[in-house]
Amino acid sequence: MNINSRLLQDAIDALTLLPGIGKKTALRLALFLLRQPPQTTEKLTLALSRLRQEARFCRQCHNLADDELCAICQNHARDASLICVVESIREVMAIESTQQYRGTYHVLGGVISPLDGIGPEHLNIETLVQRCQNGKVREVIMALNPTLEGDTTAFYLSKRLEGMGLTLTTIARGIAVGAELEYTDDITLARSLAGRQPYQPQ
Repeated sequence: MNINSRLLQDAIDALTLLPGIGKKTALRLALFLLRQPPQTTEKLTLALSRLRQEARFCRQCHNLADDELCAICQNHARDASLICVVESIREVMAIESTQQYRGTYHVLGGVISPLDGIGPEHLNIETLVQRCQNGKVREVIMALNPTLEGDTTAFYLSKRLEGMGLTLTTIARGIAVGAELEYTDDITLARSLAGRQPYQPQ
């Protein structure tokens, strides 16, 4: 692309830092913003600046928070004896969108991955152990991605939480609704068969 404006080029370069934004999309966004009233761009700039400067992480579960505790941890209607362990804030949002879970969360901030130099000490594991030691937690749900790293992390957590009298569970893994068996990978199909449940007509 031949950009003859340094200001436009700088805007494009900044926008391409965002995931999934290539140069063409960045150009389209930059030109769109250029056509908007100044207050629109100012509002966007202010929102992003405030997000970066003022957003914090919940001291209890490490979810994104506006205050010391996130809205979920502050909500007394949530079941604090139930903790769902997830890799990142994105999983919290995904589970919350189902409106089916009424417990709390614990965001690890990643998974154990020796190849990437990420060990248990790099994750929010100690605060999870401390939460489980207070005697108020009855179940820990490990809702980690079904990858080698996710399974390694789940195994490590199960060893760290051993002997605390907790029920350790993991989310069900199986075939997605609407999927066809012939196109399902071997591991998913095997796990679906191993985790089969009694048939219940819907």
